[in-house]
Amino acid sequence: MIRQSMTIAAVLVSLCSLGPLPSWAETPQEKGLAIAVEADRRDSGFGDFTAEMRMILRNRHGQESVRLLSVRTLEVEGDGDKSLIVFQSPRDVKGTALLSFSHKSGPDDQWLYLPALKRVKRISSANKSGSFMGSEFAYEDIASQEVEKYTYRYVGDDSYEGVDCFVIERYPVDPDSGYTRQVVWLDKDEYRVRKIDYYDRKKALLKTLTFKGYRLYIDRYWRADEMYMVNHQTGKSTRLLWSGYRFRTGLGPGDFTRNSLRRAR
Repeated sequence: MIRQSMTIAAVLVSLCSLGPLPSWAETPQEKGLAIAVEADRRDSGFGDFTAEMRMILRNRHGQESVRLLSVRTLEVEGDGDKSLIVFQSPRDVKGTALLSFSHKSGPDDQWLYLPALKRVKRISSANKSGSFMGSEFAYEDIASQEVEKYTYRYVGDDSYEGVDCFVIERYPVDPDSGYTRQVVWLDKDEYRVRKIDYYDRKKALLKTLTFKGYRLYIDRYWRADEMYMVNHQTGKSTRLLWSGYRFRTGLGPGDFTRNSLRRAR
């Protein structure tokens, strides 16, 4: 994601000065890549941000549980983002924290701090497709979605909820990814992600992530108020409600170390 792009957030994902696609975008692969590069270019330069998040887990019977989290993200020049997610409530998960270092090439680094065990656990590449704290987001969904993590193909144009969109497919480079492909709808006006369909290792539709309530921050960066992930195979869903965005707060690398996991609040 978690610039929201997912970014988590990255979603996650993630977007401002208008401009046409490069003229070299001719084949479906070139045009798909050009769209992804343009979306990434529009979200570059934000520096860092903090936000609060309300996570609502819903099982197939409609029962819900709610968790409150804080999120901080640092943009890293020449590499992927660093992010720290800390659970604030309820009591049984309070203090649990996930530190993610996204990379443009090679596997991401992720560590999970479990306060009950007072132990930092490294998330191995083989487990990146696992559920993040019982949600419908996988660990790989939480890290920022760098352009280099995928190959691309432009599928066509479509209208999603009355908005004209590009539709592209992206294929994970990482062989440990839990997905064979993702289909992404981005609006043509601002290159904001509107919807993502995720296909599992058997090439079956697994999940759909939708974005609502985009707001513009510091005159350039778009962030959605709501991200909703539904698992089509289990009937479960996770809704993320974002608030309290603050950009360029002065965070630095020292706020994103393994030691910061233990003292995170």
